[in-house]
Amino acid sequence: MSKLNRDIIYLILQELQEDKKSLYSCISVDKTWCEIIIPILWSNPWKYLKIENYKLLFNVIISHSSNNFKNNFSNQKFNFLKDSYQKPLFNYLNFCKHLNLSEINRLINSLFEGYEISTIRNEILNLFVNENTKFTHLYLPYRFDYQIHLIPGAEKCFSDLKFLSCSVNINDNALTGLVEICKSIKELELFIEVQNNNYGIVQLIETPKKLSNVRFLIETYSERNEPFYEILEKSLIKHANHIQYFKITKQPSTKILSSFVNLKSLELFDKYRPLSWDCLDNLSFPSLQSLKARSVPIKVLTNIIANTVGYLDEIKIDHTSHNEIGNKLIIQAIYKNCPNLKFLKLLFKNSNILELEKLLISCQHLNGLFIIFEDVWDVSVTIDYNHVFEILTKSSPISLFKFKFHYNREPKLKSFRLFFDNWEGRHPMLLQTVQYRRYGNEHFNLIESYKTKGIVEKYDNFLSEDICEVFKWV
Repeated sequence: MSKLNRDIIYLILQELQEDKKSLYSCISVDKTWCEIIIPILWSNPWKYLKIENYKLLFNVIISHSSNNFKNNFSNQKFNFLKDSYQKPLFNYLNFCKHLNLSEINRLINSLFEGYEISTIRNEILNLFVNENTKFTHLYLPYRFDYQIHLIPGAEKCFSDLKFLSCSVNINDNALTGLVEICKSIKELELFIEVQNNNYGIVQLIETPKKLSNVRFLIETYSERNEPFYEILEKSLIKHANHIQYFKITKQPSTKILSSFVNLKSLELFDKYRPLSWDCLDNLSFPSLQSLKARSVPIKVLTNIIANTVGYLDEIKIDHTSHNEIGNKLIIQAIYKNCPNLKFLKLLFKNSNILELEKLLISCQHLNGLFIIFEDVWDVSVTIDYNHVFEILTKSSPISLFKFKFHYNREPKLKSFRLFFDNWEGRHPMLLQTVQYRRYGNEHFNLIESYKTKGIVEKYDNFLSEDICEVFKWV
């Protein structure tokens, strides 16, 4: 029975692995809970790391090293290391599944600025990379030049590696070793620079048996790099049938996307300059479930949606300038082709508010809606919030109770009051607003009063949509 109880507790706590606060609060329940939670928290200790916690984390890491090493740094300059002599309750490093050398570099450079850090780096790497650890995720810093594969125990340590993130201007010797330890990866994230990109990175792309998740993140676009971009994209041909998740932050240089016949998630980001993206014309992704795009022509996105077959359940489109006709066509493409849609972020122009009603009626599984109002793009536009809120309360499916509104001028108190009053009796809503300027607390106080009534469960306001996670309501 105790074994069963422990297993059940483990499964429950695994569901909370993204909720750090809840996990911390559960550590003190008893010894069993603590023994289960510590490995979960330490599987990726870098995820929530803040600069003010660098010393604390470094102390815990170094507490696993020899006293001889610690004695070398026990001087006044590094007196924060005194706590590292206490023997740790757990071998925390063995719980790590994510090895983030980028964060380790930042940590060391921050704490030991002006000092020779190679000795410290080597010690930390040897603490993490050995036969007692097994990493699934590896993150490498810019211009990585360390031959990590030569560390004793590296082969076993990285034998279950599933994810790699690195820059393509990696050192040749480091790249050679990386190819050896990355044969099992399924996810690859590449940061592509303006210069000094290593063409040998193609071997790293082609070595794994099945890459299913690929992200090409172009740091700064340069036309002279087009030949390199083409080589990178063509190197994915081997994995075309296996790739299910793909992200790129520039217009593709080839027609490689047409080969991804089993694609489930597509993320497109025109980060630098508006381009035609005509390489996506007439493409069909029958298995597509998620589409996220920024600054990509609305016509291209409309065609992609129109060529799906009903599996799309998540659509996020922003920072894409378009007229009323283009806006109407993409809304229609969504409600005609996406019956299983659960989450949507989209601009709704004033002239197309009635199309919103049709979308709500057609998409009966909708759970979260992020509306960008037209006055965000054109401050001269006046939004008829009474009409919008009437449509939302009248036509929203039962499943919809999560809302985000991005506007330039907030609705009048009367409009919000109408919205909340008409929502009474439905699932309490999770509401987040995005407004660059806040004027007074009247709206906040009003919403707080409806929280008391149980009509609004939670409310937040963000000054920028970039800090507001699109489909996450806390």
